[in-house]
Amino acid sequence: MKFLVVDDSSSKRRIIANCLKKLGYDDVVEAESGVAALAEIAKGSVDLLITEWNLPGIDGLTLVKKVRADDRFKQIPILMLTTEAVKEDVIDALKAGVDSVIVKPFTTEVLAEKVKKASGSARCQDAKADGGENGE
Repeated sequence: MKFLVVDDSSSKRRIIANCLKKLGYDDVVEAESGVAALAEIAKGSVDLLITEWNLPGIDGLTLVKKVRADDRFKQIPILMLTTEAVKEDVIDALKAGVDSVIVKPFTTEVLAEKVKKASGSARCQDAKADGGENGE
């Protein structure tokens, strides 16, 4: 299973990548912006997207909407990271197509739970049926 971690902070991307590696996921690529994330997604090999809400250029919510609007990628499970758990923002993210919202700071256990839930989502199952990897 290939993860794309999107955050404008390289140290935060590294922390998330390290958490994923502790959970047994070694295939992690990183992007520092929404534009870079879209370029990586366009390569066609991302199985799960983890994105920060606040990004330069294209913010995380816009990134989610663009991914969901593209038939080639709309099945990719998406986790949204945010520092604020404002109810309206969480609702907006879910309406845009986010599978789950993770409030920072978070533990490896929380990330594991959200990844497991998202990777078992209908969207991810559709991708697996089309030849994607299981990752477990």
